[in-house]
Amino acid sequence: QVQLVESGGGLVQTGGSLRLSCAASGRTSSFYAMAWFRQAPGKEREFVAGVSWSGGSTTYTDSVRGRFTVSRDNAKNTMYLQMSNLKPEDTAVYSCAARYGVTFRTVGDEYGYWGQGTQVTVSS
Repeated sequence: QVQLVESGGGLVQTGGSLRLSCAASGRTSSFYAMAWFRQAPGKEREFVAGVSWSGGSTTYTDSVRGRFTVSRDNAKNTMYLQMSNLKPEDTAVYSCAARYGVTFRTVGDEYGYWGQGTQVTVSS
């Protein structure tokens, strides 16, 4: 099993930046792809960004492409989400997820492991 812990959330003004981290522990010797999801109040969970095991393949939802960058450091068992030019509509609880395998998926049900989430609030 893999345990995931997010950090780095907080309150930021419109146009600001934050970097989220997701630290993995447990069975990290196996290949696993990772992703970030978010859920705003009253809305369904949404895929934000995904990264393959190697870090060589990434994808983003349209609303964050060009503003967010997902990366990972397998030596540290950590995934990151660098968020820039933040907007009020980015306000949500951001959660990281992991699935065994080298490729990511954009559907939350494909992931077996989840962190507890970290709140990101963007004020206007």
